[in-house]
Amino acid sequence: MKQAIFAFLKRPTTLIGIITAIMFQVIFSVIWMTGYNGVTNVDRLDQLTIGIVAEDSQMGPAIVDQLSQSLPVHIETVGNAEEAQRQLNERKLQMVLTIPAEFSASLMKQDGSAALQYSINESNPALIKSMMSSIASQITAAVNKEAIGQGVKSVLTQVKLPGEQAGAAAAALSERVTSDIRYSNPVDGMNNQMVPMMLVLASYVGAMIMGMNVQQSSMAIGATVSRYKQFGARGIINVAAAIIVSLVGSSLVLALGGQAEHGFLAMWGFQALFILTFMFVAQLFLIAFGMAGMLFNIILLSAQLVTSGAMLPRELLSGFYGNLGHFLPATYAVEGSMNLLFGGPGIGSQAGSLLIIMLAAIAISVLVVSLRRQRAAQPQAQAVVGSRSA
Repeated sequence: MKQAIFAFLKRPTTLIGIITAIMFQVIFSVIWMTGYNGVTNVDRLDQLTIGIVAEDSQMGPAIVDQLSQSLPVHIETVGNAEEAQRQLNERKLQMVLTIPAEFSASLMKQDGSAALQYSINESNPALIKSMMSSIASQITAAVNKEAIGQGVKSVLTQVKLPGEQAGAAAAALSERVTSDIRYSNPVDGMNNQMVPMMLVLASYVGAMIMGMNVQQSSMAIGATVSRYKQFGARGIINVAAAIIVSLVGSSLVLALGGQAEHGFLAMWGFQALFILTFMFVAQLFLIAFGMAGMLFNIILLSAQLVTSGAMLPRELLSGFYGNLGHFLPATYAVEGSMNLLFGGPGIGSQAGSLLIIMLAAIAISVLVVSLRRQRAAQPQAQAVVGSRSA
């Protein structure tokens, strides 16, 4: 056994494997601990935006002012319900609060009640739904205790009720406001909620492993095939592999009960696009640095899992990681996947961003291939010729 252990340790591949395992721990610890640091801080919540449609001209403005001062999130007034729903669907707003036109009139009726209408888009990281549901409860409670009491008292005073009676009426009405929460683009279970992250993780890790093996094949081929033909062959193999791999992935997701609001073909095509982008990006580092490029791929994998928005909303990340996500393909893979799986706007913007990243990776790879000298095979050829002539 001792001899077997030393035999393994003498092999460079064994040491490389151990070092790689250590680097995974170091890289993920550094990136995740710094990337998620401060995510739950209150001062980050102002990056989340709630749109308010105040259709009630009497009490609406007072409620908006009260919420703007009391809530830690950013409050934005939206002119109409259609515009608010559009921004919610595009994830520019995390929630829409509508104060109905008959809100104050309903409260002035004897034994009357009124509902604040909330709209939440489930086609988001799971944390958004839970946070917005909690904030909706806080808003309703705040309106009940403060804004409604003051607003109703003012309205009742205007109709010539004595101040004491107006105050008593306001207190009686202060528990008549309820919440009407509506969810758009519903997600059917936690298994579906995690699909975008699973697709990104499986696709990029698969692209890394495939790239490593293709690089080893390229090193084995050496000078028997020109460097440009090798690069062209890589591209063709990548395209074919992306189509096949995405077909398997999309088929399994749907076969196991996954959602696909825009259909199988759209899901397959988009997954093929971002897998192909992952392949060219992962192989860029291998072409540039050889097998050492796997270190950069590990860093990129960890960074993309943090910044993509698959697990936590990108709005809560620090400025550095939030901006970094704009340059990484996983961000657009997650956004597009959410749109296709759960519902949302079109994926034209995400597909365009993936194409730009892929073309940039291809262009840099071509530049590296052009600048790198191909390993000379001429001495070996001469030796073969010499041996034959001898």
